[in-house]
Amino acid sequence: MADKKHVHLIGICGTAMASLAGMLNERGFRVTGSDAAAYPPMSDFLASLRIPVAQPFDPANLKPHPDLVVVGNAISRGNVELEYILDERIPFCSLPQILHDEFLRGKEVLVVAGTHGKTTTTSMLSWIFHSAGLEPSFLIGGIAENFGSSFALGKGKHFILEGDEYDTAFFDKGPKFLHYFPDRVVLTSVEFDHADIYKDLDAVETAFKRLVNLVPRRGAIVAIDTGDSVSRCIAKAFCPVERYGMQAIAQWRIVNLRFEPTRTSWTVLKSGEPWMDFEFGLAGEYNVCNATAAAAMAAGCGIAKDKIKAALKTFKSVKRRLEVKAQVNGITIIDDFAHHPTAIAGTLTALRSRFPTSRLWVILEPRSNTLRRNVFQHELANSLALADEVIVAGVFKSDAIPPGERLDLMAVGADLQQRGKRARIISGVDGIVQVAAPEMRSGDVVAILSNGGFDGIYQKLPAKLKELGIPRKNSLEASAKA
Repeated sequence: MADKKHVHLIGICGTAMASLAGMLNERGFRVTGSDAAAYPPMSDFLASLRIPVAQPFDPANLKPHPDLVVVGNAISRGNVELEYILDERIPFCSLPQILHDEFLRGKEVLVVAGTHGKTTTTSMLSWIFHSAGLEPSFLIGGIAENFGSSFALGKGKHFILEGDEYDTAFFDKGPKFLHYFPDRVVLTSVEFDHADIYKDLDAVETAFKRLVNLVPRRGAIVAIDTGDSVSRCIAKAFCPVERYGMQAIAQWRIVNLRFEPTRTSWTVLKSGEPWMDFEFGLAGEYNVCNATAAAAMAAGCGIAKDKIKAALKTFKSVKRRLEVKAQVNGITIIDDFAHHPTAIAGTLTALRSRFPTSRLWVILEPRSNTLRRNVFQHELANSLALADEVIVAGVFKSDAIPPGERLDLMAVGADLQQRGKRARIISGVDGIVQVAAPEMRSGDVVAILSNGGFDGIYQKLPAKLKELGIPRKNSLEASAKA
């Protein structure tokens, strides 16, 4: 890459692609990109870096020819820019390939992998290393609020990155994380996900087993203490493995967990002995697990436990992870990336602990390649039933899913109705806003769940609530105060 000056990224608004764009920009390359549609937070992030984003895809975006094109994994044959670079023989590569070749060589690589919790755990680990003065490089699949960025190129020896099990590119269908050759791995969970590329749980486990097989003997793995899948994946590791969580088998065991209105606290036992008391401002048991994993990995890298404690106490969050988007007339609107029934359940449980007297709404867009399918239809209803009011939008690009595999929204609604929950299926965002906003009351908490832009609902709902004025308080809040 030393002689290549202009790099163009197709699909630049993906979280990892936008981060790569920023890293290349910082290295001095001229960076451009294109995407079908840009939406916050990554569109704002790219704008802050003054990286131009062309919309929509067009061969004209590649004239004059760049020196190299990075093809995002969401880009498939038929994309007009991809077809143009193939016809014109413009050099191209995948994100993991350029990341490894340009940024990971010579670094001690710490990869955070797993079905859930990767982004937050990577952010926590990066903040711990940064707070300890180790100047790490990092790449996160979201905007870490402590940094105001999703990446950094530090002077230290460590590179901390989120290891995605999703495929690499149209020409490389293996998981991204197999390109990173980690020295150490955090494994947060292993569940069936990405139903568009994995046939079943066995296929998912095979991918994680291959990651484990890349860790050298001198390395280390820190793995959650629950789940048969995780146990199977780490069974043949050549390096030391330490478990974390709430089970008796965990070397890093969480005890004395307490949820309070504005903070969460817990104690970690190491090999059965008290090790450190922790606290931070985040809600949710899953965030405590994420923080404990980061603490265990940081301790294994020689960071003192008091520095780990201080860093976690000041950790903020990640954009689109239980992010308060607006507070209008006493109604709190929260954005979360939850895209899997397990993640949805964790998010709603966390909100219950943080807002115990509030009426909890969930507005879901089934957008991920797993949620759009019926593989977790019953589990989805189980998760949504944790809310008081449920609204589900139409399945995103439903025509792309064969009818026999498509999520049956009416069945999900009927399942919820049988549990005594009011569930409504409303196809468009404008319809959702028109129906829901007049029913919302002061004290309500509204969780909007999507891994996309959700047609501007994050702006449209607050605007409608402001237009309607101050509503009366809901009965749950009134009875609690009484």
